[in-house]
Amino acid sequence: MRRVLTTLMILLVVLVAGLSALVLLVNPNDFRTYMVRQVEARSGYELKLDGPLRWHVWPQLSILSGRMSLTAPGASQPLVSADNMRLDVALIPLLSHQLQVDQVMLKGAVIQLTPQTEAVRQADAPVAPRENTLPDVPSDTGWSFDIGNLKVADSVLVFQHEDDEQITVRNINLKMEQDANHIGTMEFSGRVNRDQRDLTLSLNANVNASDYPHQLTADIQQLNWQLSGADLPTKGIVGQGTLQAVWREEQKQLALNNLNLQANDSSLKGQASVSLEEKPKWVFDLQFDKLNLENLLPPQPISAADSDVAQTGQSQMAQSRPVISSNLEQPDYNGLRGFTADILLKANSVRWRGIDFTDVSSQMFNHNGLLVISELSGKMGAGHLSLPGTLDVRKDISSAEFQPRLENVEIGTILKAFNYPIALTGQLTLAGDFSGMKIDADAFRHNWQGQAHVELKDTRMEGLNFQQLVQQAVERSSNVKASENYDSATRLDSFTSQLTLEKGQLSLDDMQGTSSLLALTGTGTLDLIKETADTRFNVRVLGGWKGEGELVDFLKETPIPLNVYGKWQALNYSLQVDQILRKHLQDEAKRRLNNWADRNKDSQTGKDVKKLLDKL
Repeated sequence: MRRVLTTLMILLVVLVAGLSALVLLVNPNDFRTYMVRQVEARSGYELKLDGPLRWHVWPQLSILSGRMSLTAPGASQPLVSADNMRLDVALIPLLSHQLQVDQVMLKGAVIQLTPQTEAVRQADAPVAPRENTLPDVPSDTGWSFDIGNLKVADSVLVFQHEDDEQITVRNINLKMEQDANHIGTMEFSGRVNRDQRDLTLSLNANVNASDYPHQLTADIQQLNWQLSGADLPTKGIVGQGTLQAVWREEQKQLALNNLNLQANDSSLKGQASVSLEEKPKWVFDLQFDKLNLENLLPPQPISAADSDVAQTGQSQMAQSRPVISSNLEQPDYNGLRGFTADILLKANSVRWRGIDFTDVSSQMFNHNGLLVISELSGKMGAGHLSLPGTLDVRKDISSAEFQPRLENVEIGTILKAFNYPIALTGQLTLAGDFSGMKIDADAFRHNWQGQAHVELKDTRMEGLNFQQLVQQAVERSSNVKASENYDSATRLDSFTSQLTLEKGQLSLDDMQGTSSLLALTGTGTLDLIKETADTRFNVRVLGGWKGEGELVDFLKETPIPLNVYGKWQALNYSLQVDQILRKHLQDEAKRRLNNWADRNKDSQTGKDVKKLLDKL
């Protein structure tokens, strides 16, 4: 045992002595010019090291430097700058004149991906061969140089494309490892705070840089993010997923393949790509198994009439984004002008404003501000709806045109979704053309216009029973009786109307409705802003009378004027039953007197009655 311990101590002394001698004999500043030349030869980038280099022995043999920067050829600003840099080097290779850097660590780094940091290629510069962009450059100094790992801690990434607004990623922690074939792994985490929104992001990926800078591939095995702040759900958005990202330098294209992402309770698969030209070109092909927009969008306002209350309640539930002064003069949807996009979306189920859709399909194309929605369709319960249209934002004032087509869609669900306090249910079929400036519920109430043909089946309007109103009024003014009816709703088997919308005024023309008990016609208007109604009906009650008789037959054939007006939630009505019955009695009296006068036309009394009737 004593010999073993003695041998180990001798080896330790030799190792410490060798390491000390190496530190004393090798000056790290001798590597400065060598490293600068190697970096430029291998990548073309200019490396600057401020201050002297010095050894750091424990716990890892390292070379420490002061402030450093890395600048692309012809760039006006450095791509990477850091307060200090540490190079962890291998001891044994130093003995054979090999500077093997196991890890590069940057502390307090600022990474700028902006137009000012991009490489500028001279017009007459030769094109480098594509076969090998990371060569093992031979050295005339007898030294060789290689880097295995990179670590960046507590740093900042600044990203900007062309003249777009800068995006800053803070608290960056990055760790990359690569082998001799430039196949490596990467761990990344960072945080973005912008417009009162906070995004925390982390990922683990396998990276293939063997063909860099022509192509860079990252297989992201684990991606996690959390987004919270203004104009978002109260609990924010939490997600995870996997994907493959491929950057192609010649095409300036980023491709996202094998997307498999979740956000709250929504999930999607598919692929997307963008070509970073003067105006980026996007291509999306996405499939959603479930898309719950209620958990991805901020809470919706209550109603137009209660807008002040809605805004107060919303501010308590979720914070709103501030209006940026530089964007005050920007037209609506200005962001659509800066790119083109070809978008194909499919979803098995979508939930929005309390409505559940299935088999949703959408195909859209944006050409620098002209958004063409050639297809936007899906199933809603037992019905089907389609909403093709266009949105043109190429001028200062945007314009939208849509041609909705609905078949057997439950109208009560739609009214509830958009907070219209109208107690109406039924299967809606609609074909129309509408236009406006902004695409939202409030703008539709105030500024849109258009026309449509409307058909309703199996409708039920709560609050007023037209049959009951007419029959009760008849009972009060005559001896005719009606069957007891305790239903507080008007039911119709079918209803049709021509609809016209003009800046909040909804006109209903040529209304016609029928059922086994009722037949009605009419016209009217609905004020979508004030939520009031003014409608005029002619109602014939076909059933529900007790017994038969001339008056009952007359009532079945005679339309009774009915005016329904006032606030939607407190409707008023007026009937003209008394005038109808009085006129009927007068007509009946005239008829009987006229028959008597005809039978006694030869008498003086008959002649006098005839003259009196002619004057009436």
